[in-house]
Amino acid sequence: MAKVWFITGASRGFGRIWTEAALRRGDKVAATARSLASLAGLTAAYGDHVLALELDVTRPEQVATAVTKAYEHFGRLDIILNNAGYSLVGTIEEGSPEDVRKLYDTNIFGPLAVIQAALPLLRKQGGGHIVGVSSGLGHVSMPVIGYYCSSKWAFEAIHESLAAEVAAFGIKVTIVEPGAYATEFGSQESLKFAAGLDVYGDFKNQFFDRLRTMEKGDPSATPDALFAVVDAARPPLRFFLGSHNLPWVRAAYNERLKVWEEWESVSSAAQGKLTETA
Repeated sequence: MAKVWFITGASRGFGRIWTEAALRRGDKVAATARSLASLAGLTAAYGDHVLALELDVTRPEQVATAVTKAYEHFGRLDIILNNAGYSLVGTIEEGSPEDVRKLYDTNIFGPLAVIQAALPLLRKQGGGHIVGVSSGLGHVSMPVIGYYCSSKWAFEAIHESLAAEVAAFGIKVTIVEPGAYATEFGSQESLKFAAGLDVYGDFKNQFFDRLRTMEKGDPSATPDALFAVVDAARPPLRFFLGSHNLPWVRAAYNERLKVWEEWESVSSAAQGKLTETA
């Protein structure tokens, strides 16, 4: 049976690739983007299998309207795929409160608005699958993009709690965690730059040099993996997309465990003992 998707950020990058792949396999998609013009090619190619909707995820009222329109148009929503997001580039000192709030509005509060709008409808229909696009950086942070990493750590925690809360309603939750891919995510449209401080100039140049030489995956190779997850009877809560994340995250967690264990005696001593009173 064909599935019905609701996808944010469907105009480019993973969102566009996955939207077109879902349509090619016969699914139906409510494709959303801030500009309807960016979705014109989809409606021309796939007709009534796609519903193009203008959506800025930082506007909760527009989110609620778009989710309701999609549900009423197709009669159900099987997969809610939160993909919209961007990265703030700058050290922790350089990031202004306004920059960080805008980042969180898109990367955290935007997906949250979609989830909260969709949940009553998914309960009504007896189930569904919420898929959130996070990153390997939801486990291991990096300098210069620390605020973006922090948004993904929050994103991960929200979805982990959500999975436990909605399981009884037949609603599944999966966090998709891509590694580095050759998408438009590194373009000017997907990056915002904090005002720079000269003291960090050399450090950031070295950081960007490392990023430029990093091996990147082919985004066109990803749809089959995504379909395997959404078609599974018991999909995973977390799913690494690509081959690089698991070794990287395994090493990071091994190092964390090593440090926690080295300090275990000090940690345990801090537990103390409560004196029982009659």
